[in-house]
Amino acid sequence: MRTLLLLICICVAPQLVSAADIERIWLTHKSNQPDKIVVNWLTEQPGDSVVCYGVSPETMETIRLEEATTLHHVEIPLAHQDTTYHYLVKTGNQQSAVNTFKAYPTETLRVAIVADWQSKPDLSNLLKEDVHLLLTAGDNISNLWQVCGGGQHACIKPYVKLIDAYPKLFQSTPFMPILGNHDREVHPRGKTRPAHAVYDVEATAFRRFFELPDEEWKWHFDIPKFDLRFIGLDFNHISDFGTTWQTCHPFDRNSDQYRWYESIMTKAPGKIVTLYNERNANIRSQLQGGWHQLFRRGTICVTGFGYFTERAELDGLTYYNTSLSGTGTQYADPHSRFLAGKDSYLLLTCEQGSGTMTVELKSLNNEVLDRQTFPKPTRGKLN
Repeated sequence: MRTLLLLICICVAPQLVSAADIERIWLTHKSNQPDKIVVNWLTEQPGDSVVCYGVSPETMETIRLEEATTLHHVEIPLAHQDTTYHYLVKTGNQQSAVNTFKAYPTETLRVAIVADWQSKPDLSNLLKEDVHLLLTAGDNISNLWQVCGGGQHACIKPYVKLIDAYPKLFQSTPFMPILGNHDREVHPRGKTRPAHAVYDVEATAFRRFFELPDEEWKWHFDIPKFDLRFIGLDFNHISDFGTTWQTCHPFDRNSDQYRWYESIMTKAPGKIVTLYNERNANIRSQLQGGWHQLFRRGTICVTGFGYFTERAELDGLTYYNTSLSGTGTQYADPHSRFLAGKDSYLLLTCEQGSGTMTVELKSLNNEVLDRQTFPKPTRGKLN
């Protein structure tokens, strides 16, 4: 068990840092609300985990975990809004440079959603959006087996490569991914089903690397100031369920996933964004439309299952597909309203005053492909 020490003393940032010893740093949320954030980093040698943080780089408070480890996760409180936090991390005699991230705002919130990260695209325009939170709709890596070897469930090397590809992004922006099938492919899929399981349904490496709320393979995250709830579900390749190609957790009416989602949707007023990594038409047809009826209690659903960009509308609910690798085969939703073969991401802009949420499908060249504005819900506020 880790020992947590909150030091009231001041951590003084170094005036000059010639070369940072620790550079692989990423931010996540483990709690269900943005009053805390987790600082994560890697070191070559095991040691303690120290985070110095504050709104000023000159005077910072310190939190230390004494357990010796190479994979570090430290949760710190966020007491302020509309400001910039400064932080650095230390392990033994190694430390990082002073990095920054934005505290959550009180007036305008910006959130980006990406999917299909396998190709490591140029995200310079997404960085310019200066978002407060980055989410995914699955498939954050290509697979585990190519880098780790077959059957290595706990190997985190592909996720390390993802962090290395975008160091500035992950050091400055809280990141909350969901699962796709690629995120737990521990053996090559092949053209015929083998005798052994191809995917690690429990997503051991993903859950080891990312500190996320709830069970991590499914989670929810609320931003009460904006009456906004994000929910991450575990759907991908559902047609392979029950075979050695099974990728995701159960999703029938008696499953933990269905009952949990039904419960938090019943209790969740405000704007609700549901994320998963299955074709929209496939999952909403399950249980004789049971999932679609639950989705309708929310605002939008977002997937990254297809390599294209799409908005579909059914029964007053908007379904999106977004992909950073958006030039693949297009299989249109029967209720499609916008469809394009473009590399894209979603940008959500929420206004506290009006209560509206604007959703833009944007190309990586900063072109607005589609824009929709969702009004303030008539339901009550999140607590």
